[in-house]
Amino acid sequence: MAIESLNCRWYVSKTNHEYVEYISKIASVSPVIAQILINRGLKTPEQIDLFLNPHLDRLSDPFELQGMNKAVQRIIQAKNNNEKVLICGDYDADGITATSIMLEGFRKLSMDVQYYIPNRLSDGYGFGISGVNKAISIGAKLIITVDSGITSFEATSKARRYGIDVIITDHHEPLKNSDIDETTILPEAVAIVNPKVSPCSSAQHFLSGAGVAFKVIQAILGNIDDMYELLDLAALGTSADVVPLQGDNRIFIKEGINLVQSGKRVGIKMLKSAAGIKPDFFKPSFLNFILIPRINAAGRIDDANDVVRLLTTKSEAEAEGLAVWLNNLNVKRQQIEEAVYNEALQKIKEMNTKDGAIIIASEGWHIGVIGIVASRIAESYYRPTLVLSIDNGIAKGSSRSIPPFNIHAALQKCKAILNTFGGHKQAAGLSLQSSNIDNLRAKISEIFLTSIHADELIPSMSIDVSTKLSDINANLVNEISKLEPFGCGNEEPLFGAKTLEAINPRIVGNNHLKMYLKQNGRGLDCIGFDFGNYLDIVESSTFIDAAFCPTINEWDGGKYLQLNLKAIRPTKNENNDSRLY
Repeated sequence: MAIESLNCRWYVSKTNHEYVEYISKIASVSPVIAQILINRGLKTPEQIDLFLNPHLDRLSDPFELQGMNKAVQRIIQAKNNNEKVLICGDYDADGITATSIMLEGFRKLSMDVQYYIPNRLSDGYGFGISGVNKAISIGAKLIITVDSGITSFEATSKARRYGIDVIITDHHEPLKNSDIDETTILPEAVAIVNPKVSPCSSAQHFLSGAGVAFKVIQAILGNIDDMYELLDLAALGTSADVVPLQGDNRIFIKEGINLVQSGKRVGIKMLKSAAGIKPDFFKPSFLNFILIPRINAAGRIDDANDVVRLLTTKSEAEAEGLAVWLNNLNVKRQQIEEAVYNEALQKIKEMNTKDGAIIIASEGWHIGVIGIVASRIAESYYRPTLVLSIDNGIAKGSSRSIPPFNIHAALQKCKAILNTFGGHKQAAGLSLQSSNIDNLRAKISEIFLTSIHADELIPSMSIDVSTKLSDINANLVNEISKLEPFGCGNEEPLFGAKTLEAINPRIVGNNHLKMYLKQNGRGLDCIGFDFGNYLDIVESSTFIDAAFCPTINEWDGGKYLQLNLKAIRPTKNENNDSRLY
């Protein structure tokens, strides 16, 4: 997707030349890669070595997480006493993979374990009363939550009343007493394992729900070789939850992608096939753009319990049927999402939204797609966005924010008019009486406008390296590949070049901009996906500046250098601010 280049500040990262040379020498990488590593906050030989060589034996100690000892002791007690255990998960990809990790881990211990995934429409988010009722019905003595539970006070209390212990494993933000008193309020569980609750190593602080589940099983099994086959699930959940790909998260992704690619897990193999991915061709980007949307589809518009079956079955026939079902559901999800998105855009136009947060609501919007719609609107308008669906006087919704604004903290300040809420700094879910929507809109906008400076409302783009086209070659692209996988906290390196001549710019395919960029006699092929609207700007400019990712394009049996365009603008005079590019 094109960055809104013309209304965006371009910043270039700069570091003392001598320091870049030092990092280049100790890490045995080029100065360009050294600059990128520094930009990622990697400034010591140990940090760089861990980043460039993420292996399983470098996973952090799970017992560093507070509550892990108590959780493991209670799980071992359940095993020794042959107690029934219920894993209560969630309906998104992170929750589903976390559930599958726990399920397979406990099966390795020959425990009596079942799982339960709530229905988004009838049960709502996370660990709730329906999960407790399921535990009661099967005679479970222990509930273990994954990817949820940190704000499940009512459900945890009910479980206790029925003599059922609860272990909460989660990674969402806990509730605070007040804006002034930030003491956390926690459910009365026998153990809580959540890196957001207490200090832990940086390697584990940003774990996803699947990551926390993996750490629990790691603590129980001890031998990492016994867990290797769970890394594909950990990779999917980590990638789905958009957590920083650093520390243990990077190890999960790096090792897990190999398993996803191999198709060793029959459910993933069949899902790849249903999605049209060839067995011998897989890119890391396929996780977020092909597999995860399909895993999410069931929880958005159907029931997600069968997705756990898909990920844990040993039967190819069963997996094939479930994969085709998921693929068809994803098509239906896309159609529903597009309809809601277009209606939401119309409402925004009618509201004539100015500088405040965007809060829109309607009867009948499908609750399963409003999170995606909120994300698309927040990205397009660069404003915090809350999209709410109203049913029988109750508004349920999802929020997405922009980097400078903590939406979870803002909702905390509005808790008096909310029924429920929970989530992260950049994304949260909520519910409230529909009669309070106007109050919420006014309150959130007030918090937003009084806490954000005007400059922060201008999107910014950070360029890793200022370069010339003559510096771009196949060796550089191969060296960049050592930094993969890319994602949150380790974005694909962005290069910037100025005063480029655009040769033969034209629109190809579905609104893509293709051209040849030339500078001082050096020219390279370039494509900007969804950049068709910039054709007039390119044609009317003598020279342009471009931000891009250099790649090797494979086409029709050949390979050649290509620049993947991320932003463009007409070349302009230098800015006095040395940080601006």
